[in-house]
Amino acid sequence: MMRRWVRSLSLLVLTGSALAAGPAPFVVAPVVEGLFECGAPGSPPPKAGSYCAAANGHAVPALRQLLDDLEPGGPRGSVQVGYVLTVQLLGLYRAEGDRWIVDAGKLQRIAELLLEIDRPVVVYLAANHFDSQGPLAQALARDRGNLMLLANGQPPATDYFGYQVAPFTLLTDPAIPVNAYRFEALRLLASRLAALPPAVQGRLVGVALGGELHHLFPDFSGGMGMHDTPRVTDFGEASVRQFRAWLARKYGGIDKLNAAAGTAFGSFDAVAPPARNALVDSGVPRWQHYDGSAGGKLALRGWLWDPDHRVQRLELRVDGRAWAEIERGFNRLDVYRAVADVQDPNVGFRHDLDFSSWPAGNYRLQVVAHSATGEHALADRLLVVGGTPASWLANRWQRALARARGLAQRAFSPLDGVRSALDAPLGDQRVMFNPLARDWNDFRAAQVTGFMGELHRVALAAGLPAAKLFSHQILVRANSSWNADLFATDGSVAAGVPWVHGINMYGGVTGGEWIRRFVRARGMAGYGVPEFHPQQTKRPAAHLEALRLHRQLGARFVSPYYVSIAADRGAAANSAIRALEIRPNNPQEGSDMLFQAIRDMAKQ
Repeated sequence: MMRRWVRSLSLLVLTGSALAAGPAPFVVAPVVEGLFECGAPGSPPPKAGSYCAAANGHAVPALRQLLDDLEPGGPRGSVQVGYVLTVQLLGLYRAEGDRWIVDAGKLQRIAELLLEIDRPVVVYLAANHFDSQGPLAQALARDRGNLMLLANGQPPATDYFGYQVAPFTLLTDPAIPVNAYRFEALRLLASRLAALPPAVQGRLVGVALGGELHHLFPDFSGGMGMHDTPRVTDFGEASVRQFRAWLARKYGGIDKLNAAAGTAFGSFDAVAPPARNALVDSGVPRWQHYDGSAGGKLALRGWLWDPDHRVQRLELRVDGRAWAEIERGFNRLDVYRAVADVQDPNVGFRHDLDFSSWPAGNYRLQVVAHSATGEHALADRLLVVGGTPASWLANRWQRALARARGLAQRAFSPLDGVRSALDAPLGDQRVMFNPLARDWNDFRAAQVTGFMGELHRVALAAGLPAAKLFSHQILVRANSSWNADLFATDGSVAAGVPWVHGINMYGGVTGGEWIRRFVRARGMAGYGVPEFHPQQTKRPAAHLEALRLHRQLGARFVSPYYVSIAADRGAAANSAIRALEIRPNNPQEGSDMLFQAIRDMAKQ
C-alpha cells in the first residue's frame, strides 16, 4: 500500500501546483459533505441536481465543479477557496477475520483527492464522539471501558440532532482499545501526509486534530445551559483513579486536602468525585455537593439589546457597592431568533461572580446600566450563601415560572429603545461552595487538554510540522447562557498551548467585538476556524463582515459549514443540519447569504 500511495502522489510533482510565492493567502475552505459517498460502491444514487449527479457519480469532478462555482478560474489572489477533507479515524478500518485493519482502498481515495484537486486543503482528522460511524466505532461503543460515564455508571445516551454520538474516553492510555485504534490511524495517516511531495505540501493549509474535544452530558443537543442540576462525565473507574492521583499531586498529602475541603479522608483512595446536590437533600455532605455554581462561581447572565448604543457599561453591585463590570457582546442566537427586533445575536452579558470566600448570609445583587443620562436598574436579586434547603426548594417554583414567561415576555425597557432580561439568577438564588467541586472541574478540564496534547504529540512524532497542526475546538465561553463546566474546555483554548488554535464558530461568535477581544487577548496569529456559520438572516452583510473580520485578525483559514456534492446523505439528511447547507437556494439560517459572501470574498 505504501508503494501505491507514493506512486500516486509522485505524479503531483508534475501535475500539481504549489501556492503562489509570497504572503500566504487567506483561505476560505468549506467543509464538504459527500466526498466519500459520491461514487462509493454500494452507495445510493446521488440526488438529482446535486454536484455528484452532474459529475456522473464521480467525486473529484463533482468537488472541482462545486469549488469553481465559489471561485471561478481556480485559486488565485490574496483570498482563495479551498476545501476541508474530513477523515474519521475509526472509519478507516475494516474487518479482516477477527482483526481490524486500515482499509487501503480508503487511503487511496484520500490520495486521489489530494492528487487531483489543485486547491488549498485542510485535512480534518476526527477522533472524538462524532467519530462514531462504521462497524469498528459501533463495536467499541459497546465496551464501557472505552467510554466516559455519568455518576450512575451509565454512558450519556445522547445524539446531536439525530446524529448518534459515542462518548469515547478522554483518557490517553494507549492500552484502551479505542485509543489503540485512534492513535494508530492518526500515526499512519499523519505519516502519509508528512510524506506528500512539495507541491501538495504547498497547498496543505493545515491538519485539524481531534474535532471538538470535551466532556459530555445528557441532552447534548439542547442541554448546554443546564446549571441547576448538571450531570457530567467522567466517573469511569480509570478516570476516578486518575482524579485521586491528580489530587495527590496538587495537595501533596491528604491532610492538606482535608484542610482545604473541610473533609476527613483517611487517604486519597477514599475520595469520590462530587455528584449530588446538597441544596436539595440536606443529608448530602458539602464535599459531595455539585451543581453549576458548586465550584465557587455563580454565572450571572442575561441579554441586552441596545441598537442606539445608549448603554455605556453594565455594572454589578453587591449590597449597594460597586463590584465588577459585566462583560457584554456574548452570543445569544436564541434571543436573536425569539425577539423579532433584535438584529444582532451578540447581545449576551455575563459575569462569573466568585463567592468562594464569602461568609454565609444574604447578599443583594443589582445589575445597573450606565448611560449619558444616569444609572438605570436592570435587575435586583437576593443571593443566599448557605441557608436552608427548604427555602431553596420553595423558590424553585418562582424560578420555573420566570423561565416559562419566555424571552420576549421577560424583556423590559429601562431606557428608550433598550430591551433586556436577566436570565439568572431568576429569583432568590442559593449557592454553596464545595472546594472539591472546583477541583473536579479543574481536573476534567485537564483531561480535555491532555487528550488534545496526546493527539498533537502523535502527529508531531509522525512527521507533521507543528505550524500546520491545529485544534478543532468548541468555544464554549462565547455563549453567555452555557455552563462551561459541562464541557471543561477552558484549558484547551487558553494562551500558550503547543498547537495552533482552531476555534469553531457559529452564530454571533463568528463576528463582533467579543471574538475580536478573545483573539487579540491570546495573540492567536495564524489561527484557524475549522467550522463557521453566522446563522443570521436579518442582515445579509453580516456574513461577509465576519469573513473580513477574521482575515483582518490574521486567521489562516475559515471553513464554512457546510457544502455538499452529494445532498441528503448521512447526517445531512436531518433537517436541523440541512438548514446549514451553503447553497444559493437555501434561505435557512442565512445559508444563501453565506454562499454569496464566499463568492464575494474570493474576488479579493
